[in-house]
Amino acid sequence: MSTDKAKHSAESAIGKAKEATGKASDDKDMQAEGKNEQSKADLKKAGDSVKDAFKR
Repeated sequence: MSTDKAKHSAESAIGKAKEATGKASDDKDMQAEGKNEQSKADLKKAGDSVKDAFKR
């Protein structure tokens, strides 16, 4: 796994943790922030996949 892929997976995991914490503490802002971070990480992962496809 490349460094970027690992970094983006970590960002997604952090987003999931923030979302779960937001749900548990009934903090809508933190919950939304977690979802936003997950979305950003997913887009970055998709970009990595496209880059990998062109490298082959």
